[in-house]
Amino acid sequence: MKKSRGRTGRKRRRKHLKSFRDGVNCSHKLEYIKLKKWLKERGFEDSNLRPAEFWETGRGLMTTKPLQAGDLIISLPEKCLLTTSTVLSSCLGGHIVKWKPPVSPLLALCTFLIAERHAGDKSPWKPYLDVLPKAYTCPACLEPAVINLLPEPLKKKAQEQKTMIQELFTSSKAFFSSLQPLFAEDTGNIFNYSALEWAWCTVNTRTVYMKHPRRECFSLEPDVYALAPFLDLLNHSPNVQVKAGFNEQTRSYEIWTNSECKKHQEVFICYGPHDNQRLLLEYGFVAMDNPHSSVYVSPDTLLEYCSPLDKQRKAKVSILKDHDFLENLTLAWQGPSWRLLPALKVLRLGAEEFACWRRVLLGDFISARNEQQALGAAAKICQFLTEETQHVLLQISQLKKDKENLKPHLALVEKLRSEDLKILQKSAEILCNLNLGT
Repeated sequence: MKKSRGRTGRKRRRKHLKSFRDGVNCSHKLEYIKLKKWLKERGFEDSNLRPAEFWETGRGLMTTKPLQAGDLIISLPEKCLLTTSTVLSSCLGGHIVKWKPPVSPLLALCTFLIAERHAGDKSPWKPYLDVLPKAYTCPACLEPAVINLLPEPLKKKAQEQKTMIQELFTSSKAFFSSLQPLFAEDTGNIFNYSALEWAWCTVNTRTVYMKHPRRECFSLEPDVYALAPFLDLLNHSPNVQVKAGFNEQTRSYEIWTNSECKKHQEVFICYGPHDNQRLLLEYGFVAMDNPHSSVYVSPDTLLEYCSPLDKQRKAKVSILKDHDFLENLTLAWQGPSWRLLPALKVLRLGAEEFACWRRVLLGDFISARNEQQALGAAAKICQFLTEETQHVLLQISQLKKDKENLKPHLALVEKLRSEDLKILQKSAEILCNLNLGT
């Protein structure tokens, strides 16, 4: 009897875990019912996709039928898309057309999102606004203490992103003030920094690429954004392939899959072959086991492994700089990148080999000594970055205990750094085998 009950219990647990892994259907929730009704009024035919919560990715879309390569995942009519045309046809349009110097398409969309969110129940876009995230995890939204835990290249880009939003806010204050006739409340309270940060993140993380004709009322920046309600619930996977774009014949934004998907599983699309640093910077998330991910080696770290006594050091560094071999040097799942090893080989050229530097950059073999020294330097760099990553992971672990409010953001950086550690361990293994080979 006991055995039988145990097996049944295990079966039940397995079934529960499977259903949780497949996703928990959320289409019964009021905000999704209202969104679907709103989309239907704008010509969107009900598809086989359902909003759901997934264990690994959070909110996403599941399919109610198996998908084959070549199937149309979603077709969203033009009327459902939020673009600069939407903004110009709203009450903001007249103010934008008159404003000089012209605002950017990005600022126009941000302004519209802030104004519509402020309008609340009166906004025709309310069903869509209600399902948008209330907060984002782009680096621009992270606390300085969290930004400091990011890898060096990403830390710099995160600070640049923060500065860019701050500058956009400062330069847009006069334009926001000009909209006062449209609002009973002070525009300074409506169009504040946190509102602009939220709107900027919404546009940056959720728009699909859609080219629009050039308009005189906008600045020369590309007008290529479209917010796509419901469609933007689709999550990214680096392991799927899709074809996406606006279909001029059907006047709809369409996504076709080149991958299979089983019934009740999450449907993924691919945002592009991005590494985790790019995904975190642009979209505020990290993909586990991302084949495109790598760990960056900064020029400073690279030069640590070039002998200061080398009389040709300055000339070697100059060569690498002139030929763009000091940036985008990485360690990946496949080991050191095709750029990192040649850079190390140039730095390790003997005095009698120095004249061969051009051949080295083209990938030629110069000598066994040169190969061995370059691989040895790569292994030391890998070891240094591994220790640095482990140290940061310890810091994160401690901060998670001390700073409860930062936990979600710290967990995100922890995910990034843990993935980096796996890449570095794989690279170390490959370098060890290459060293044995030479």
